[in-house]
Amino acid sequence: MTDLASIPVLILAGGKATRLGELTKTTPKALVPLAGRPFIDHQLHGLHAQGVREVILCVGHFADQIRAHVGDGARYGLRVRYSDDGPTLRGTGGAVRRALPLVAEMAWILYGDSLLDVNYAKVLAAFPPHALGLMTVFRNHNRYDQSNVVFRDGRLLRYSKHDPTPEMTHIDYGLSLLRRAAIERIPAEQTCDLAELYSTLVSSGEMVGYEVTQRFYEIGSPAGLQEAEEFLRRRAS
Repeated sequence: MTDLASIPVLILAGGKATRLGELTKTTPKALVPLAGRPFIDHQLHGLHAQGVREVILCVGHFADQIRAHVGDGARYGLRVRYSDDGPTLRGTGGAVRRALPLVAEMAWILYGDSLLDVNYAKVLAAFPPHALGLMTVFRNHNRYDQSNVVFRDGRLLRYSKHDPTPEMTHIDYGLSLLRRAAIERIPAEQTCDLAELYSTLVSSGEMVGYEVTQRFYEIGSPAGLQEAEEFLRRRAS
């Protein structure tokens, strides 16, 4: 099996985070304060604790601020490299495709506003050799966001962000694994949503699901930021 320490985590940290209003007028979402520290510090320290050692930050909006804060990642015990969207933000799919030269066999994909309580080693162990992708899913029932996944009897049957149905009891948890061959399917130098690739892989049976049981936290909205803060404070007490 591929060693967890050798698989990079691509963190999608290039968006403008407009839902956070004044907080992100002059600051990237990755550096928004959470429990006394920039949000990305919580992500990177958490990844190191999981056994991750390679990170690729997909940056765009306010990229220089993120670079200045994170640097080469040494103070987190990580090797951090950067993939920059440049002047044109390319969406989540375009950002992942642009990072392809830095990916050898496979990569984790982590949303830049997600704080997750998940065991990376267990997820990796469940990634079958025949699959091109793995999506972690959570039984959500529209509680924390709009459910977008049909996951039944251990099988990932349908995924759609834009066409919800009553059968969609689960949600994309915010962490996936993609083989290089899957990333190569994303059109180069185009703006696109990663959800387009995921929908295609799920429909063709090339993406499997892994169900997690602990809820996700995200800082994409003021309410989400407050919930994430409360979660971290509870965990520290």
